[in-house]
Amino acid sequence: MADKSCICAISTAPGMGAIAVIRVSGDGALSLVDDLFSGNILKAKSHQALFGRILDDERTVDEVLCTVFHGPNSFTGEDTVEIACHGSNYIQQEILRLLLSKGCRMAEAGEFTLRAFLNGKMDLSQAEAVADLISSESAGSHALAMHQMRGGFSKEIGDLRERLIHFASLIELELDFGEEDVEFADRKDLVELIDEIKVKLKHLIDSFAAGNVIKNGVPVAILGAPNRGKSTLLNVLLNEERAIVSAIAGTTRDTIEDEITIEGLRFRFIDTAGIRATQDEIEFEGINRAIAKGKQAKLGIFLLDANTPEDWNDECQTFLEQMGEEGPQVLLLVNKVDQYTGAWPDLQAALDGVVARFDRVSAGLLISALNKTNIDALKQTLLDLVALGDLNSSSTIVTNVRHYEALRLANESLNEVLTGLSNDITGDFLAIDIRRALHQLGSITGEITTDDLLGNIFGKFCIGK
Repeated sequence: MADKSCICAISTAPGMGAIAVIRVSGDGALSLVDDLFSGNILKAKSHQALFGRILDDERTVDEVLCTVFHGPNSFTGEDTVEIACHGSNYIQQEILRLLLSKGCRMAEAGEFTLRAFLNGKMDLSQAEAVADLISSESAGSHALAMHQMRGGFSKEIGDLRERLIHFASLIELELDFGEEDVEFADRKDLVELIDEIKVKLKHLIDSFAAGNVIKNGVPVAILGAPNRGKSTLLNVLLNEERAIVSAIAGTTRDTIEDEITIEGLRFRFIDTAGIRATQDEIEFEGINRAIAKGKQAKLGIFLLDANTPEDWNDECQTFLEQMGEEGPQVLLLVNKVDQYTGAWPDLQAALDGVVARFDRVSAGLLISALNKTNIDALKQTLLDLVALGDLNSSSTIVTNVRHYEALRLANESLNEVLTGLSNDITGDFLAIDIRRALHQLGSITGEITTDDLLGNIFGKFCIGK
């Protein structure tokens, strides 16, 4: 894994643009670029930018800006040059060709960040946060990635691990004096420490549900019988004509998905086929997909018709049975209130009664998708139902499945330690369980790694990062 050969890649987005950046890093990076550049890279100070030309013998390929970074004061910890050229695909490929002809090789996916990790510029969880930062699409996911990349999560894990290592070393010391029957590690203090660590682990483990929502967005299925205004609602939320709207029942046959961001949190709305009994084979398949999407969603918006309040209870009962016990949290929307001729308080009272009747129904709202009535209230209700509490950019929130699994296994190992302490087991067995917990915590920050683990993590990065 300690490959220090000179690597290069385009680090900007693929395709043509105003500017492209080509990154070169590794042993000999400065002299290699110097051979192609009209200026003097070798005499440049670290973090200095030089204007000049990339030359192919006497031919000018492009006028560029080369920024020089001397290791270890660079992203990778190695000598690095970043070439900012014009964004022509031809120019980018020509510069890469010249670099390869001088002995450089193409970087593999995530190799620059892998080198940063191997050279101690960041730990493994910080490196993973780089990928999260690149892929962040909302203020919430961006804030979490920045917090993790700056080492907030690493510090918390490091503090827990350091305190546990202290007791582990004392127990290991006892094993060296096994014949003398001495105890260096106070068992009562160890129990108190493990209880304290378990409280912090539980907080981190429990935060994964919220972290996953912030990172990946909230899937919201829009469900209901035909002609309830599902497609109209999707179009209003997205502020564009995304779905076909028609008075003909059964217009939507397949699911339609799109996203919006509400106060920094991404919501993925899924418009579905109207749920009803049908003999149409294609519509029947669409209804099955609607039910499946509803079961997978975190939130289900179920639309009712303001003109038929007498049917609401039965419709909700049937819908919840179709969703099953593992179905989503449900928000009832009574649509088409613009057509309702009675008194709004009566309609609201009827809706409140339905909400109170079903445990899985979290809230209800009167709306008109056509006239955009109460759409802002709907957005606020969606935020309230996600219920992220007081989470902010300074909170340590787990967003990575690998981290979540490591924390869960560490917690299980600490449970084994407590069980062992209560059963008065010997220090050698206690040491095994403590080592397991330390191993899991260390795997998060990369203090314990394997080539397979690193390959799996960095193989998912984009080329050039």
